[in-house]
Amino acid sequence: MTNKQILLKSRPVGEPKESDFALVETPIPEPGEGEVCNRTIYLSLDPYMRGRMSDRESYAAPAELGSVMVGSTVSQVIKSNHPNFSVGDFVLGYDGWQSYGVAKGETLRKLDPNQAPISYALGVLGMPGMTAYCALLDIGQPKAGETVVVSAASGAVGSVVGQIAKIKGCRAVGVAGSDAKCDYVVKELGFDACINRKTQDFHTQLKAACPNGIDVYYDNTAGPILEAVLQQINLGTRIPLVGLISQYNAESAPPGPNLMPILVKRALIKGFLVGDYQHRQPDFLSDVSQWLHSGKLKYKEDIVEGLENAPKAFIGLLQGENFGKLIVKVSDDPTRPGK
Repeated sequence: MTNKQILLKSRPVGEPKESDFALVETPIPEPGEGEVCNRTIYLSLDPYMRGRMSDRESYAAPAELGSVMVGSTVSQVIKSNHPNFSVGDFVLGYDGWQSYGVAKGETLRKLDPNQAPISYALGVLGMPGMTAYCALLDIGQPKAGETVVVSAASGAVGSVVGQIAKIKGCRAVGVAGSDAKCDYVVKELGFDACINRKTQDFHTQLKAACPNGIDVYYDNTAGPILEAVLQQINLGTRIPLVGLISQYNAESAPPGPNLMPILVKRALIKGFLVGDYQHRQPDFLSDVSQWLHSGKLKYKEDIVEGLENAPKAFIGLLQGENFGKLIVKVSDDPTRPGK
């Protein structure tokens, strides 16, 4: 057996291309002292990865050319030199786009497959879910009766945001990229309304969906959606700025929206990085696990088979082709035989 790896071959200009990546095979690595070797079962694909492919200054170091592309993984331990992990354990780590990885034990979180499907640790019970939970509750601070708007509403983060808003007694309005996604957000997830961002009368539909204005805008995209939202914000609106999907592939800085309403309405925009909120993880895991088990919160995965298909799937993610949390199934999941 060998270790399949996908390397970052070149830095994308504009939209990533499959030629920006290279599939190679190397020997399965051996763990050193205090390390474990993991077999990757699931690889998470997330929009933030586009920023790591560029060398411009950001909140995290760029991925190195010729190295394994970064990413969160759910894996099974196959060799262990760490007292807290045994062969057969399931772990959440950051082994990247490869079929086997070595990690220091202190960087891993052990998973219990009896509590939830292990793939959920990459989504609703992982970084995307915690991003939704912390940014909405700590920055957005939604109050019962308020209107919460969220962009990319059918995605891994946005879908959770709207459902938490409903749990908190708010009116939840989503923005998504197709009629099918909007139907899912309203009929399956329980949002009050969802608007297809590609419709010509988007501004009019947004206003109709928010008759009392907008109190919280959970922004995953920036760009034209933010521009439309700003025209309908209320006094004291809070805007957690979590993502900039609309400009991740831009080759130059896009023109910004008119921020005058921010001044006039004394609104709060605050940037959010999930790494600043690790102290909230126990509350997040407790609350979201309870909501999942009680049926108050629903979750959808979009699973792609095969590590070799990760580049194509990631390119589609940035174009809005995924439907739910995008995950690559790298190898068999013994906790879910036949799936």
